[in-house]
Amino acid sequence: MASAAVALPSSATGGSMNPTAPASTSVNATTINITNAPANKPKQAGSRAVGEPRRVRFNVGSKYHVMDVIGEGAYGVVCSAIHRPTGQKVAIKKIVPFDHSMFCLRTLRELKLLKYFQEHNVSENIVSIVDIIRPPTIEAFKEVYLIQELMETDMHRVIRTQVLSDDHCQYFIYQTLRAMKALHSADVIHRDLKPSNLLLNANCDLKVCDFGLARSIRTAEQETGFMTEYVATRWYRAPEIMLTFKQYTKAIDVWSVGCILGEMLSGRPLFPGRDYHHQLTLILDVLGTPTLDEFYAINSRRSRDYIRALPLRKKRPFATIYPNASPLAIDFLTKTLTFDPKKRLTVEEALQHPYLEAYHDPEDEPTAPPLDEDFFAFDRQKDEISKEELKRLLFEEINSFHFTT
Repeated sequence: MASAAVALPSSATGGSMNPTAPASTSVNATTINITNAPANKPKQAGSRAVGEPRRVRFNVGSKYHVMDVIGEGAYGVVCSAIHRPTGQKVAIKKIVPFDHSMFCLRTLRELKLLKYFQEHNVSENIVSIVDIIRPPTIEAFKEVYLIQELMETDMHRVIRTQVLSDDHCQYFIYQTLRAMKALHSADVIHRDLKPSNLLLNANCDLKVCDFGLARSIRTAEQETGFMTEYVATRWYRAPEIMLTFKQYTKAIDVWSVGCILGEMLSGRPLFPGRDYHHQLTLILDVLGTPTLDEFYAINSRRSRDYIRALPLRKKRPFATIYPNASPLAIDFLTKTLTFDPKKRLTVEEALQHPYLEAYHDPEDEPTAPPLDEDFFAFDRQKDEISKEELKRLLFEEINSFHFTT
């Protein structure tokens, strides 16, 4: 796959590659201080005030030298580290999932999916796990440690620190879609694509991360409350999610890709809604009032009433929003950001779009077999399953990983 160079910010975040190290069992600990929220990440709701120090313990064994905090989320901390035997720089993601069943579910989804994509050799543009710390017993199992390749930055930071050329935009969108082709071929939707979930290094290699909200499209509608856990960043949500369409499809991810391209082209989010209503207003200000067919595809009567009460809006051409963008980029945006998900390009069609002609190679865009219907069986039972059972499933999943030496 051809690449392009770009000067990236030096701040690092976690990424990965194919596994190279054996799983660890030692529990030697390193304690590090967290004083400030990472500069490239917004402070999480409910987290400590900036400047208030606290100590975080990493039980990762003696073969990893833990260095600096590079990211922090609602239920985990990411540190940079060095693998002592090889000198390889890695990212260690510490997850403490047992405070809430939802955290357990997200961690289990991510582990299962990353292992699945690694086993089917489609992880070139998907974050993967190079090592994992095995808890000695289920009683001692208090936290999860994932070791991944250290990536240098993410798309959110790049967009805010420099202007991207059209060539860079093409290459980054191509790699994102290449990852989505692997996911969608397995009937998986990511559901949380956004710039901060696209990890980058100085060679412009891109890896998609954060699969905690991912689902199988074949079983999603069988779940109770499929959308109740949907906390993905509002700015990149497709209108069918906001308006409760009759079903959700892989087109959800394609909408997010279009939003990300728009942000790359201008350096600003395309639909930075402050809340649900403002988000819809911004989308309709660009796409115009839905047609009758689009209107009646909305399943929620309340949503239809809301749309009906709004003033009529004319469609705003993307060429007026991005006057410096190439005609092919404008056409790509027009075909990926459609109100009707059925009219949106599929991932395969997006990869074949002339905007990505320089990189598209159908022989080098791997796919994975569709997931078995029982792959996410725990999601269908999540309202009944206990935290103890989820802990057992996580313990078994961690111990099922096998890495080459």
